Amino acid sequence: MNHVEIKEERISAGEYIDFLKRTDLGSQYPKERFEERIAKLVDNVSVSLVARNEENKAVGVLFGLTDFAYWLYITDLGVDRAYERQGIGRRLMKAAHNIAGGEKNIAVYLIANENAVPFYEKIGMKKAEDVMQYNRIEWTEFTVQ
Repeated sequence: MNHVEIKEERISAGEYIDFLKRTDLGSQYPKERFEERIAKLVDNVSVSLVARNEENKAVGVLFGLTDFAYWLYITDLGVDRAYERQGIGRRLMKAAHNIAGGEKNIAVYLIANENAVPFYEKIGMKKAEDVMQYNRIEWTEFTVQ
């Protein structure tokens, strides 16, 4: 197993875009103003965790929004395809939950890609039916290449 270290750090937009090419997260964003919006994303999330290998390459990323009192919303959780099934996603989720305030204080929410649902269920999450949305943004699907 590869040695991977998780740290709370800001990743640059360029490095995150490169990371997206190596994950299944690369198709979750709209094409409209992609690079401009990714730059805002990496600068403004309240939880930013990066898992790096021995060569300092990002092999896992988690972004989240939290009030540090009641809830944590995971906006992004991805693992490099070459590093999947090594516990990195689970470690990122646990670290984010702890940073936000711990499982006794903080509820975690996210929108899961259907392929990721088994992972989230395996770490104890359940599907919710009480989430509301308001979405009027332009959204042209594409995959980061």
